[in-house]
Amino acid sequence: MKMYGLGTCDTCRKAEKALRDKGLALTKVDVRSDGVKEAELRRFFEAFGQKLINTRSTTWRGLTETERAGEPIALLKAHPTLMKRPVIDDNGALYLGWDKAVQAALLG
Repeated sequence: MKMYGLGTCDTCRKAEKALRDKGLALTKVDVRSDGVKEAELRRFFEAFGQKLINTRSTTWRGLTETERAGEPIALLKAHPTLMKRPVIDDNGALYLGWDKAVQAALLG
């Protein structure tokens, strides 16, 4: 299982703790320091569409209208913190966020 997020994100930390407490093997990818390959971003965008972009973030609010209208993958590559998180890849099954439905699916 791979989790894409930020080390400073409270939601990512909660997800990581819960997954590790359940005994699941987890590889953490920090989207800011480690980066995310374009192929992965495309796969995530195909799965989640515009939901992948966190339009409530400080980074989003700091963008110009022209930047916001840009190609989503390029936007995520330039500003990785725009990605809603965590994105969890469980052997090919993708999950976005850490809501009750994701918790139920991954923790049982």
